[in-house]
Amino acid sequence: MKKRKFGDRKDGVWLKNLDGMHLIMPFLMPKRTEAEVYLEEQVDVTGLLKYVDKRNEDNKETKTTPFHLFVTAIAKTVYFRPYLNRFIAGNRIYQRNHISIAFVVKRKFEDKAEELLLIMRVKPENNLDDVQSRILGDSKKLRKEGTTNVGDMMDVVGKFPRWINRIFFALVRFVDYHGWMPESVTSGDPDFSSVLVSNLGSIKCNAAYHHLNNYGTNSVLITIGNIHKAPIVNENGEIEIKDVVNFGCTVDERIADGFYFAKSVRFIKYLLANPELLEQRIDTEVEYEF
Repeated sequence: MKKRKFGDRKDGVWLKNLDGMHLIMPFLMPKRTEAEVYLEEQVDVTGLLKYVDKRNEDNKETKTTPFHLFVTAIAKTVYFRPYLNRFIAGNRIYQRNHISIAFVVKRKFEDKAEELLLIMRVKPENNLDDVQSRILGDSKKLRKEGTTNVGDMMDVVGKFPRWINRIFFALVRFVDYHGWMPESVTSGDPDFSSVLVSNLGSIKCNAAYHHLNNYGTNSVLITIGNIHKAPIVNENGEIEIKDVVNFGCTVDERIADGFYFAKSVRFIKYLLANPELLEQRIDTEVEYEF
């Protein structure tokens, strides 16, 4: 096992040699909610839907959904745009040492149905097939077995008297600040993921702004809206009716600048316009000019 250097955490490497502006930003804006930037982008998914239909025709055993491609494209973008995988904790900037995508799984599409939290680590050698298999398998398992360890813990802690919870969460914030949170907690908590994804399209809702949390290490949150028809301007300047989906991205501006975020969004759009690229390994180079 590689020995960690002073200041490093279990989940990230302390970035000490950044420019002065980035080093002081965690002190100027110590809370993640003070440094939020929200971007909304409309993506043409006409070709992606045709790809999904063709893929499902060729393989009747497992059903591919657009969400599987969205998650794979997000993971590949984070791999090639590593600033997105940075986080700030204890007034320091860290580079996360893994890629994890988190999302909510609803046991049933009912108002009172339980929401289950799923966090999935994506490895460089994974591809669309691996991501799809993990999502289908883990979601099915969660719906069958119920809540995770973190969910069980929240059920217990939620019943504590207020004065105990004040003491308990003061301790939690102290441990979180210093990076001492047990892996048994962080591995199942979406607030410690690279990207938290909210698939609002699954409940026929459009993309929406969603805040980041001051707790944990999550720096990027993406909401995915409902796929719908909308007029867009093509390359020839003509208006066409296409299948589109809106993405809402909330990011911590302290980890990178707007130029970097804008290029990252364009890369996601490029991957979704060329879904066959997602059949390759996450770490496979893409001929794309950043």
